[in-house]
Amino acid sequence: MLYALKIAGRYLTASKSQTALLVVGVALGVFIFIFMSALIGGLAEFILARTAGDMAHITIAAEAVDPPQLTALQGTVLMVSQSGDQAQSLTDAAAFLPLIAALPQVKAVSPQITGPAVLRRGLQAAQVSVTGLEMGRESAITNLAGYLVAGDVSLRAGAVVLGQSLVDDLHLSLGQSVTLQSNNGAETTLTLSGIYQIGAGGGMDRSRAYVNLGTARNLFAMPQSLSRIEIKLFDLYAADATAALIIAQTGLPATSWTKDGAQLLEALSAQAQTGYFLKSFAMISIVIGISSALLLSTYRRRPEIGIMRAMGAPRGFVVLVFVLQGALIGLMGGLLGASIGYASLLPFPTRDAFRSGTLPIDITQGSYGLAIVLTLIAAIAASILPARAAARVDPATAIGQ
Repeated sequence: MLYALKIAGRYLTASKSQTALLVVGVALGVFIFIFMSALIGGLAEFILARTAGDMAHITIAAEAVDPPQLTALQGTVLMVSQSGDQAQSLTDAAAFLPLIAALPQVKAVSPQITGPAVLRRGLQAAQVSVTGLEMGRESAITNLAGYLVAGDVSLRAGAVVLGQSLVDDLHLSLGQSVTLQSNNGAETTLTLSGIYQIGAGGGMDRSRAYVNLGTARNLFAMPQSLSRIEIKLFDLYAADATAALIIAQTGLPATSWTKDGAQLLEALSAQAQTGYFLKSFAMISIVIGISSALLLSTYRRRPEIGIMRAMGAPRGFVVLVFVLQGALIGLMGGLLGASIGYASLLPFPTRDAFRSGTLPIDITQGSYGLAIVLTLIAAIAASILPARAAARVDPATAIGQ
């Protein structure tokens, strides 16, 4: 084994320029593999952070109740109502909060009260969707603290946090008072304590108002019940199984984000498959490069191989020499490519610093170890054909050449 390794090393150092060129070619393939892994992985993380990362992975919500139908004479309207105009409630859900929070898959639980209301400032008014959150859990689901542009997101009693678009529409500023009036006539005066800006076309920034959970209880006359419970998991892909577990243990109507996010999952799957194809092409290029170079080496060293065979070297020894030669090339190229890949990815922002307009490359998903191992395996596989060809060399014919 050591003697075979010594001969393989001697073959590589005999033509240093050719070996260096071959190692650089392998390193380039490894670099492409690492770069594509970091890019595809980072892009997936960025998409999830902007979609599933800022929404509940599991939602427990009260079912909308349609208004009763009233009969009347033809052409007479007695009442016009919409089911979405009323704040729906989960009467017994609060009792299950400790049980849900104790599940090992659950990262955060956010009990909420939601409903429609009118936000007024003097003669100006806007229709908003009110979300009541527990103080200290403001960013449990949607990262309000990360989107904050002014003030703070601490939902103390008497505080309200509004979007930048709504603040601009009503010409508000921090510390000013506004009035919220629910559809049942209850109203309260609140102080603007924070302003956020999520973007996404300005829809949420213009239509969502966040208040303390106690304030929402008073507005919508829900002293004990909840409108919804939003749950975030450590692994969002475990949402289906966890939702089924919550239903089994509590009987609450838990819904996984994948029910409405099927298109997102398909897009991520297609993106991952594209990455696999690109990385496979990088490995194929490595195999072709090493195999062609070793085949050329076999042809050039036929007399030396013939002498080894004439001196009693078995075919297995010749095969081992060329396999070790390929393994050394793969190892050196893999280490060089991984080092270059890591160094080239260092200037890119970390996963937590991804911003719109930047290339979302995640250095932690470069798959450096996997790239080196796959390169080593590919190099060994690429050397098998030249090694078998070298082992079949006839000693007498080779020496005669």
